[in-house]
Amino acid sequence: MILDRLERMPVGSFHYKLLLVTGLGWLFDSMDTGLIAFVLPVLAKEWGLSPEQMGWIGSIGLIGMALGAVISGTLADRIGRKKVFTITVLMYALATGMCALAWSYESLLFFRFLVGFGLGGELPVAATLMSEYAPTKLRGRFIVLLESFWGIGWLVAACISYLIIPQFGWKIAFVIGTLPALYVFLIRLHMPESVRYLISKNKIEEAKEIILDLEKKLHVISKPFEKSLTAAEMGSTNEKTPGPLSLFNSSYMKRTIMLWLAWFGIVYSYYGIFMWLPSIVFQQGFAVVKTFEYVLIMTIAQLPGYYCAAWLVDVIGRKYTLSIFLLMSGVASYFFGNAASPETLLLWGATMSFFNLGAWGVIYTYTPELYPTSIRALGSGWAAGFGRIGGMIAPALVGIMLANQLGIGNVFLMFAGVLIVVSLVVLTMGVETRQRQLEDISFTADLFKIDKDNVESVQ
Repeated sequence: MILDRLERMPVGSFHYKLLLVTGLGWLFDSMDTGLIAFVLPVLAKEWGLSPEQMGWIGSIGLIGMALGAVISGTLADRIGRKKVFTITVLMYALATGMCALAWSYESLLFFRFLVGFGLGGELPVAATLMSEYAPTKLRGRFIVLLESFWGIGWLVAACISYLIIPQFGWKIAFVIGTLPALYVFLIRLHMPESVRYLISKNKIEEAKEIILDLEKKLHVISKPFEKSLTAAEMGSTNEKTPGPLSLFNSSYMKRTIMLWLAWFGIVYSYYGIFMWLPSIVFQQGFAVVKTFEYVLIMTIAQLPGYYCAAWLVDVIGRKYTLSIFLLMSGVASYFFGNAASPETLLLWGATMSFFNLGAWGVIYTYTPELYPTSIRALGSGWAAGFGRIGGMIAPALVGIMLANQLGIGNVFLMFAGVLIVVSLVVLTMGVETRQRQLEDISFTADLFKIDKDNVESVQ
């Protein structure tokens, strides 16, 4: 079978090149999201924006991300992962450049919506593609490492904001954000279409060509495919592309509900906290340059969080790693909101970044593993899209709370509560997927109950 040969391939240059190509997309996405967070305090001062208006600049991008995730996830199961990935990267890069031309608050909102649409579409598709090529034993590690590029992107955004914005103004940051448009050419040259997607569409010959090419690149002794094999024996499901309602059939309803709630909590807390983080630190009395320094230190803590999560997902599993990281992120959020000195602010801010971004790495690993190929991008896109509703609400809600003088402590108490509840949801409703092939996890869900302690491959 085609998938057997794909699974037997040794980890090599192809896998790391694919990780780099998809990871660069992640980095550029993060850089753009980080730039708007760092631009907000400067823009608010220059345009005289209220906290509510600042909140909406953050929320409008999340509205675009929700629609982008749902539409792109659906399209990726119909026209392919590679095409959708390319289109969405190009869209958000060009829209970011348009933000530099914004002449008013309303025009900036419109351009941020377009940016969000492209960002939301690219992320779940990239994670799906990587999960469909990563070898079973290291799939979790590869996806968390892919997500770690998000932390690097935030570091790039922080450096741009620290070194460039104070000198040249906020518009230059968005001009730099157009660079990913050039990255599209890398995608077209070095990213193959998903073999699993091609098989699900009964495009057997294309899938075989990719396998033979990969075996050649990885120095695997190749042998021709038997032409007498049927499509089913090749690994093809030959299914029609299901619609969104398939996510709620008896096989997938529990995991869909769990994922949607987990995504909602993670996105709600992340964008509510990190879109406001520079502004909140600035409001604590630090100068703009000092604010960027503090947030840069907190951002650096994201990277070891990713790498710790990348190790744990293949040691204790996806479900338990995600639950622990969500819980600790909630605890750190509470203490950050009640920090009484610059030292404790930095300590708890770094701890919060460590666990929150580590949780992001795990959720992107976990989500594609819970659905079959025919609805994998669909399931990932709709879960991410539902999560973006939390991202729409949180930045605007923080602005309203601060405008009504409810205090930073109450804001972070709210985030702590959400994260702890979501941690319990994952712990009680999640199933473990460590060391299982994608087909084992997905297609047999309605045949037996996956025991939480049973991590052996299904025969």
